[in-house]
Amino acid sequence: MSEQQEETRLEINRTYLRDEPTRDAVDALPGATLLEFGTEWCGYCMAAQPLLVEALAAVPGVRHLKVEDGAGRPLGRSYRIKLWPALIFLKDGVEQARLIRPQGPSEIRDALRRIL
Repeated sequence: MSEQQEETRLEINRTYLRDEPTRDAVDALPGATLLEFGTEWCGYCMAAQPLLVEALAAVPGVRHLKVEDGAGRPLGRSYRIKLWPALIFLKDGVEQARLIRPQGPSEIRDALRRIL
């Protein structure tokens, strides 16, 4: 991946969906999905972004949904999210792994392997 492509990908990955999908819609997603909960202002979330970019660069074909979370947000509550970033690794809509505040790209890659 070129440096320009990585910068573009990082910019895309910084955008959290404010209009979150429903739990039924997420449960119906085919294939491999990384569901990330957090906010744009969260320091832990910002620190995790380079780790996510590095890990995701090695596994094309994984859907990456970033969902803005907060009090009263139904999707995050349905997954019992309490800390950010929370990474939910789904295969055909079923949770296979979960990471909270990942420390390195290797643990993200390990979880990604479980959904490929």
